[in-house]
Amino acid sequence: MDEHDHDHGAEHHPIPPSASELRARALEALLIDKGLVTADAIDAVVEMYEHDVGPQNGAKVVARAWTDLAYKERLLADGTSAIAELGFGGMEGTMVVVENTPTVHNMIVCTLCSCYPWPVLGMPPTWYKSAAYRSRAVAEPRSVLAEFNVELDPSVEIRVWDSSAEARYLVLPQRPSGTEGMSEEQLAALVPRDAMIGTGKAREPERLP
Repeated sequence: MDEHDHDHGAEHHPIPPSASELRARALEALLIDKGLVTADAIDAVVEMYEHDVGPQNGAKVVARAWTDLAYKERLLADGTSAIAELGFGGMEGTMVVVENTPTVHNMIVCTLCSCYPWPVLGMPPTWYKSAAYRSRAVAEPRSVLAEFNVELDPSVEIRVWDSSAEARYLVLPQRPSGTEGMSEEQLAALVPRDAMIGTGKAREPERLP
């Protein structure tokens, strides 16, 4: 899949906007032109999702689960309530948290549209909404993961969870080795967005910038 927004080197090529992006821009311009919204209001919403509602929230949930066994148990038993303990939540349906282990790797998709846990992951990436990802994640998850540079032993079971308006999923990635004694803030820095979708893993501590 060539829509991944991963950094593959110093050279970058501009990607033309998709049809949906062009429609969104046209709708935004129309609403502003008719005085129904202002550019400042739209910018405020975008900034909220970039800085207040985003993957950093999910990373805090993961870090707490890595350091607090009782919290982890609550999180896996009732994701909605446990996530709300940290102040994150919204009209997103039930939140279900699934745990990666040495023998099981979880992966999230929405086969019908683009249902996504906005309060803990922010805006969904373009590739998550693409028809290619939505179909191939179910039909050939191991191949898709390999394209995200996630190579799994053949013995590892891959479980694909289909998000919906009623239930949204968050992956609890495995805690990297060598992180004993790290603070929650330090651990949260090891958790990228893709690790909580299942198309990535937590960073090793020595790979932090």
